[in-house]
Amino acid sequence: MSLLIGANLYAQQLKVEINRNKVFQTIDGFGASDAWRCQFVGKNWPESKKEKIAELLFSKELDKNGNPKGIGLSLWRFYIGAGTAEQGDSSEIKNEWRRADSFIDATGNYNWNKQQGQQWFLNKAKSYGVEKFLAFSIAAPVQWSKNGKGFGVGNKDGEINLKEEHFDDYAAFMVAFLKHFKSKGLSFDYLSPINEPQWDWETKTQEGTPATNDNVLKLTQLLDAHIEKSNLDTKIVLAEAADLRWLYSNFNKPERGNQIDYFFSQKKSFKNVENKISGHSYFTTWPVDSLIAIRQKLNDKLAKHPKLEYWQSEFCILEKSDDIGGGGKRDLGMDTALYVARVIHADLTLANASSWQWWTAISDADFKDGLIYLDTGIENDMYNKESLKKDGNFHDSKLLWALGNFSRFVQPNMVRIDIKSSSNKELKDQYKDLMLSAYLNTKTSEVSIVAINYSDENKELEIPGVTLDKLFVTSKDKNLEATSISKNNISIEARSISTLTGLLIK
Repeated sequence: MSLLIGANLYAQQLKVEINRNKVFQTIDGFGASDAWRCQFVGKNWPESKKEKIAELLFSKELDKNGNPKGIGLSLWRFYIGAGTAEQGDSSEIKNEWRRADSFIDATGNYNWNKQQGQQWFLNKAKSYGVEKFLAFSIAAPVQWSKNGKGFGVGNKDGEINLKEEHFDDYAAFMVAFLKHFKSKGLSFDYLSPINEPQWDWETKTQEGTPATNDNVLKLTQLLDAHIEKSNLDTKIVLAEAADLRWLYSNFNKPERGNQIDYFFSQKKSFKNVENKISGHSYFTTWPVDSLIAIRQKLNDKLAKHPKLEYWQSEFCILEKSDDIGGGGKRDLGMDTALYVARVIHADLTLANASSWQWWTAISDADFKDGLIYLDTGIENDMYNKESLKKDGNFHDSKLLWALGNFSRFVQPNMVRIDIKSSSNKELKDQYKDLMLSAYLNTKTSEVSIVAINYSDENKELEIPGVTLDKLFVTSKDKNLEATSISKNNISIEARSISTLTGLLIK
């Protein structure tokens, strides 16, 4: 069935065709990670404040005015630390907020009371009904690393910072983690054992290790065997590429690139590896021509592996652009929100991402890397890391709510369906104007249409063939603000992200 969406005669004319029979990917969910800031907030902050933060991230409830209380994330990423917090200053990671506890010590003893702050948010996510949980590791416990640190390289370029004799220990440790939490009633659906292996991790700013594809394969083989032996349902997800170009090309690092072909071109005897490949959208979003072309190339490669799904599993603002500058300086407003919404749109519609995950849910930094931001409220000492360990102010961002335009209304198992505009604009020009995507619950015919209006002009739409009920708008003065719809003439505000919900008429 096709639907025609025509513009109001008094505005720019626009026609859009939605085809419910042209189906693309099935959505797995939208998520964010607890690294690293949840460790202090979850453990030390006043109960009322961290409860409100959890509500903003996880709640699917509406307030008395019908507005969402939170963005209803459907996937939560739990970071398995490598033990730099126990090392303290000797870890050489100066920022305590970027160190992490480890559940295992040098003698092999486990302490499941570690990472209490992260566990608080993990349990809170479960209580709110978050659908999926992913555990990820970015470095082996420090006692097993080649240099005794949570960062850095091994003996050869790109080799993992893990002693040869401890590969199996590392795998067994991650599976012990999974077994423990399953015994406590919280099963992890996914395990990501290696993160951004293309970087050398020599800067001493956080935990992390490089790894060649061969290293990742060896660790995956061991994990697969341990998971099978333990009768766990957890699936391994590869490969958290630091840049999407390493998924489909060598990109100057042949031992760490072409990961789609390396891991999925030949049938391997894995029983517990999910048929998904994950990558990060960093450094691939500007200029707009690159945003589009890189995802088209990724999609071309994925088309050669028709059963393989793609996840965009980590993103924040790192590269510099004309639209919002670089990652430095936090932005709670619409410019960054719209920029990220456009990246989400591109990953979903050009590369057919079945999941989209933000980097860190909470930020204590003056940087564009969080959904919720912390500070002291003291003008000349806004980011005092010592005092923020115990308490402080927190602020939602337009970015939080912009992600909510997707995460709150595009639920797991919905499918993306075709929606095309006849505006005659080239694709790169659409990415500076109006971008539309549509998602369908095939059992109920419920539909969510996300409209990103990057332009400075309102867009007037008339939508036949759909029984619309609500419009949720994120703009300079609205945070997923709900409006009931009684007719099919819809105005999409300039510089906004809007979600329309309703039923497709069969």
